[in-house]
Amino acid sequence: MSLQGVINKTGILLLLCIGAAAFGWTHPELRGLLLVVGLLGGLVACLVGTFKPATSPIAAPIYAVLEGLALGCISQVIERRYPNIVLNAMLLTFGVLAIMLVLYSTRTIVVTDRLVKGVLIATGAVMLVYVVDMIMNMFGVRVPFIHQSGWLGVGISLVIVGIAAFNLLIDFAAIENGVNRGSPRFMEWYCGMALLVTLVWLYLELLRLLSKLRGRD
Repeated sequence: MSLQGVINKTGILLLLCIGAAAFGWTHPELRGLLLVVGLLGGLVACLVGTFKPATSPIAAPIYAVLEGLALGCISQVIERRYPNIVLNAMLLTFGVLAIMLVLYSTRTIVVTDRLVKGVLIATGAVMLVYVVDMIMNMFGVRVPFIHQSGWLGVGISLVIVGIAAFNLLIDFAAIENGVNRGSPRFMEWYCGMALLVTLVWLYLELLRLLSKLRGRD
């Protein structure tokens, strides 16, 4: 495993994801099918690659394509309601990536065991709230505030964006540790997929945040 290898694999996964997103964007008539296949298939591919890292050279590209299909559909719907929001969310996503990379590489923020534990706990809490919200939505009820465009809803989205951004630091640390330990080459795909998962989450949360801000106008 090498740093350049991780960069190359991450670039490939990003290109696959963006290409699939372009297909989803330009085929709104297939939106329902692409959303179901993309979200469920992407989740399965991600879980397989996560729990069986040796399969990541296959699982990671599949995840990138399937997740890209879903992202394209979601982005196209939101773009129709709020023009130019997708471009802004993409620019912010890569901007946050660059900032967090600088903060990590300059050791402005040091990734300690305590930081990792705190970020993982916060991430788990967010995921739990989202799962509860999905279940409650089946009965016509939603978790209060997280979908609202008031200042509290915006504040919650800002906190979640921050949590997603700090997950990038954990990804960077995992990559550095893997390279230093001389991990197997398939871990390049594994780390690339982990980084893509975080970027997808960050992008979606930024879309949500920008939508709330635009909804206040």
